[in-house]
Amino acid sequence: MATMKAAIFVEKNRIVLDEKPIPDIGPADALVRLTTTTICGTDIHILRGEYPVAKGLTIGHEPVGIIEKLGAQVQGFSEGQRVIAGAITPSGHSNACLCGCSSQDGPGTLHGFKAIGGWKFGNTIDGCQAEYVRVPDAMANLSLIPDNLSDEQVLMCPDIMSTGFSGAERGDVKIGDTVAVFALGPIGLCAVAGARLKGAGTIIGVDTVNTRMTVARQLGATHVIDFTQGNVVEQIMAITYGRGVDVAIEALGTQSTFESALRVLRPGGTLSSLGVYSSDLRIPLDAFAAGLGDYNIVSTLCPGGKERMRRLMEVIASGRIDLAPLVTHRFKLDDIEAAYELFGHQRDGVMKVAITP
Repeated sequence: MATMKAAIFVEKNRIVLDEKPIPDIGPADALVRLTTTTICGTDIHILRGEYPVAKGLTIGHEPVGIIEKLGAQVQGFSEGQRVIAGAITPSGHSNACLCGCSSQDGPGTLHGFKAIGGWKFGNTIDGCQAEYVRVPDAMANLSLIPDNLSDEQVLMCPDIMSTGFSGAERGDVKIGDTVAVFALGPIGLCAVAGARLKGAGTIIGVDTVNTRMTVARQLGATHVIDFTQGNVVEQIMAITYGRGVDVAIEALGTQSTFESALRVLRPGGTLSSLGVYSSDLRIPLDAFAAGLGDYNIVSTLCPGGKERMRRLMEVIASGRIDLAPLVTHRFKLDDIEAAYELFGHQRDGVMKVAITP
């Protein structure tokens, strides 16, 4: 049996590189040979045991590669074509898909959680930090990479760009809105870019890492706040002359950032939650105006599918956004354990790493 190298979840605090069989594919699937992938913050939650997955699972959900083999029923693609697939791989025919929420395509419960939906790579099926990956429902999920775009240019599309943009989209950012983005990691930075593209007039980024705040300005932030240098809520209220923000995007997944995002909303404003939370959230009575503030709290799992990927690559090809600064480090797949150590401890100014077999 032919084998491949893959990053495998062994147990809490242990993801190791090992050999696994190259995946078999079904008639509706595709086998993709990975040329580039990356590590996501969600993978760190898995590594730390904060999000449960099965032992022995290949991790990773951001594939860029070349079609190696197509299932008998797959049409419209050819072996050898460069493709990406979203982190979310909907079937297209589930109840969730037919209701217009394809990101939630999947079982009703997963690992004891309520539906996590179409996120399958590195969650319910083997993922992308490997030499090969099986893409389910290939006709719904594979998207051709334009010849003029490199692997690294499209590397953010499967998850980070899609998720960050969806924070602005779900928050219903309008032309002239004031938006605050809490935490300027890769997803928060893409939320900044998404808010700018949606027409926000004022975009306030909150972080403490200088390089991230610099990139936030490059992507469209009009103000950046270092949360270690004073009360963030007071500073945002001062910037908005006491009005508050139309949309607050929470991109970290902690009680403190969620609460701050709630406290800076204008009456009737929207908190758009992107963070992956590892413990229960508490909604303070005063910040929530005792339930009478007309606030909206929305969450999102990034949209997937081929059309979403096509649209994101169109944005990149248009030159309206440059996410190249997000890729700060590069590793071979053989060195992925070192990449996890770097990324997990957020050393050396890391934002995203490119992993190449």
